[in-house]
Formats: sequence, C-alpha cells, structure tokens
Amino acid sequence: MFPQNRPPAPLQPPPGSSASVVAAAAAAAAAASGTPQSLKLTYPETLDRIKEEFQFLQTQYHSLKLECEKLATEKTEIQRHYVMYYEMSYGLNIEMHKQTEIAKRLNVICAQLIPFLSQEVGHTHTHSVLHSVLSLSLGLRNPLAVQGAYPPGAFGLPPPGVNGDLPGAAGYGAGLHLVSPQMNGAAAAAAAAAAGYGRSPVVSSSPHPHMRVPGLPASLQSAASGKPAYSFHVSADGQMQPVPFPPDALLGPGIPRHARQIHTLNHGEVVCAVTISTSTRHVYTGGKGCVKVWDISQPGSKSPMAQLDCLNRDNYIRSCKLLSDGRTLIVGGEASTLSIWDLATPTPRIKAELTSSAPACYALAISPDNKVCFSCCSDGNIVVWDLHNQTLVRQFQGHTDGASCIDISNDGTKLWTGGLDNTVRCWDLREGRQLQQHDFTSQIFSLGYCPTGEWLAVGMESSNVEVLHVSKPDKYQLHLHESCVLSLKFAYCGKWFVSTGKDNLLNAWRTPYGSSIFQSKESSSVLSCDISPDDQFIVTGSGDKKATVYEVIY
Repeated sequence: MFPQNRPPAPLQPPPGSSASVVAAAAAAAAAASGTPQSLKLTYPETLDRIKEEFQFLQTQYHSLKLECEKLATEKTEIQRHYVMYYEMSYGLNIEMHKQTEIAKRLNVICAQLIPFLSQEVGHTHTHSVLHSVLSLSLGLRNPLAVQGAYPPGAFGLPPPGVNGDLPGAAGYGAGLHLVSPQMNGAAAAAAAAAAGYGRSPVVSSSPHPHMRVPGLPASLQSAASGKPAYSFHVSADGQMQPVPFPPDALLGPGIPRHARQIHTLNHGEVVCAVTISTSTRHVYTGGKGCVKVWDISQPGSKSPMAQLDCLNRDNYIRSCKLLSDGRTLIVGGEASTLSIWDLATPTPRIKAELTSSAPACYALAISPDNKVCFSCCSDGNIVVWDLHNQTLVRQFQGHTDGASCIDISNDGTKLWTGGLDNTVRCWDLREGRQLQQHDFTSQIFSLGYCPTGEWLAVGMESSNVEVLHVSKPDKYQLHLHESCVLSLKFAYCGKWFVSTGKDNLLNAWRTPYGSSIFQSKESSSVLSCDISPDDQFIVTGSGDKKATVYEVIY
C-alpha cells in the first residue's frame, strides 16, 4: 500500500513555534536575496537578522512616539491659547456691556441734573456739573482715559487674568456717586442729591494703595498685570478650564468691595496666631511664649491691655481660639500642653492645662456647642478634649505626618483636617471614624469649611488654593499666591473667604469659584488670619512682628 523506497518526510516544526518562525524568516531571506532554498542560513545568522530587524523597528517606534508626543504638546498649547483668547473675548464683551449700561445711567443722571441744578444753583454751575459728568462718562467708555486716570502701578493691581472678572461690578451695581473735584460745595451737594435717587453712594477708588481698584475695567487690569487666568475648574477626569465668572461675581449683599487697614498692633515677636472676639472689641495675638490682648475699640491703641504668659518663653504659640461667649481662650503651640484661660476674671488666669503625648499642637478647633476642643498634633493625631471635665476623650489616627490645620462643619458632625502627609481627611464625630481622604501632591498648610455650603477650601505648600465640593468630584484651583498658603478663613456668611501667604499677600476670594474680590500686600509673610463673626473685620498676623486689623468695606 505504501511505496517502500520513498525517503521519509522531514519533520516540520509545529506552527507558531520559535523554530517555525526562524524557518519562515530564513526562507523569506533566501527568497529576497535570490539564493536557492537549498542554501539555508544557520540559526545564529537568522537570529542576528531578526535581532537587527527588531532593533530597526524599535528605533522607528521610538521616533514615531516622540513625534506623536510633540504633536500632542502642540495640540494642547493650541487649545490653551484658544481657551485663553475665548475667555478674554468673553470678558471684554461683558465689560463693554457694563460700560454701555453705565453710559445709560449717566445719561439718566444728566437728565435729572438739568432741571434740579437750573433751579438750585444756576446755569453756570449746571454747565460745570454736566461737563464733569459727561467727561466721566466718556472716560468710562474709553479704556485709555481710565488708564490715564489710574496708572496701573499706582494701585498694586492683582492679576485678574482672563477669567471674565468684573472688578467694577460692585460699584456699578449699587449706583453711581460721581462728583467732580472742580465743583464747588453747592454743585457737589446737588450732584450728590441727584445721583442719590434710590441709590447708595459708592467710593470709586480705594484709599489703600495695595487694594484692588473696583472701578478699573477687567481688560486694563489684565493688561497691567500681564498674567493669564488664575481660576480654573477641574472636572472629575482632571480636565482644567478657566472659569468664566458670572456677572454677579462681585455684586450683591455680603460681597465686600475692598478692605481698609485701621490698626497696626506691634506685638514684638512673629505673630503665628490671631483671633478676634465676637464683640469685635478685642484681638488676641500669639507670638513667642505669650498671647497679647488688644482693645481695638480705642483708636490708636499702641500697647496691649493684657499679656497671657503660656508655654515656655522661647516656644511659639501656633493657635489660639475663643469660645463663643468670649470668656474662655484656648492656646496651643510648641509644647505638649494646651492652656485654658479664664478671661472673665479682672485679671485673666489659667484655669486648666491639658497635656497630650505629642510634642506640639499645630492647630485648634472648637465644637459649635463649646463643649469639645480638637487639637492637631505634630505626630499626626487629632486629640479630642472634653472642655467641661478637662479630659482626653478620643484620638483620631490617620495622618502619617504632622496634622497642620483643622475646621469643623457648622452642624458639628464632621471634622476636616489637613496634614504634612499631603492629605485632607474628613472624620465622622458621631461614629469616631474617617469618612473621606483626599490626596494631593503638596503638603497642606491651611483649610476652611464653608459655613453655609458644601465647600472646603485648602491652602497648599505649592501656592495653590483648591476649593473642593465635599460630595462631588469637581473642584476649583486658584492661582494668585506666589508661595506657600499659610492660613485661610471663610467669612461667616459663606460668600467669600480669605487666604494669606509667604508672599506677603492677603487675598479675598468669592466662594466657590474664586474671583478675586480684593488683595492687600503686607511687608512680610502673613502667617495667620481671622474674620470677625459679623464679617466686618479681618485680622492678620505677620512675620514682621505685628498684627494688622482691616475694616471690610461693602
């Protein structure tokens, strides 16, 4: 059945084996070179050829990969420029609309002035007032005229960028109070009366040289600073887009226009901690080894009314907190002991000391019912103290490096802490467990929880301020500080907050998207801040051994 003289068939390697691949490669090489199939390459030669081919393909792959990365970078840059120009156009369009509205209002004022002034101060003064108002109208519609009137360098303008910021909106929304310096007393009074029909007077420029100029158009402020957008929305997938601020970003009740320095409190040492009383009469400044008490109800007070010696003489106070009744002050710092001071006695005295195992306390918080104190410790733990019994109740453990900052939700159920381990953590105070953890690429130096909403503002060592929604993944990232953000505090109305930094800046931001309300530059690093419960005063502590009290102007 089978021929006996046929030679046995050569064994074929199984398909897909390395041997079959080598054989196929050898056959292909032979065919390409025109060599008869019988001239076979040795295995080492074949492997060398495959290796050369692989290296060639690998080189091509890396070359194409670099080209692809270059194109992707160019694409991102083009997209960034597109977004920047789009946002700039958006801001300019809104500003032009605002200027048109102002011109309309000024025309109404002129119409009101004509009969009023004709009766009260005569034709000459009428002509003078109308000339002044019309000049102002033209100046507001002509950006160059405003630029000439307010040199950019004269006011220390903050960089509003291309976020559609409307720095003049606060002034425009409340009505205009424009009085020319050339008017005499009668004409000025008449103009003020005419402009005041149903409108409140507005100061059009800040008396403080480092504050934002409310009346300068956003386009000019951007040109003066030469800086790009500073507020970005970050989506859940990490995409960043400049924020187009809404028209009411700087309008409405509860939104400040600027702040004015009214007191300088010369503490004598670096002021690492400050707080202001509910009555807004007393300010407490913490330096090295003591807290000083100042009565700011008296203008020009040069010396403290009391000094509370606590910790060791060479150890800095890092935090001081008042109970809401203003009768008790809790002080912590570079020591394992917290001091509880009774302020109701004629001479303040220590009524208790609380000692933990940690060598230092970096920050303090008080529960809304004044019954519990929370201490951020240098070992990363959060210690919970019963203030009535002066006992340690519980410790929260989680931060792997020092716990640096703390705030508590308005209902007293959640605690937020930031740490030098680059994390922000949320704790359930009823169940005593950690609820959330947010990881960052920078150490956390400060944070604040919004009293009226679900927003948490976080100050970074990297100079960023991030505003997180506590139950949604999106957030805002704000870039106006140039160095570490050392302290942060929300206004009690929740509509704005302030942050301070190593760059000497005090920044006021709109909640949550961070349009810049005003900015003040101090003479040294601003280490600490507080806002009075009525949102009328801000106090800061700085590296040049003083505290500054600001009056908030609405």
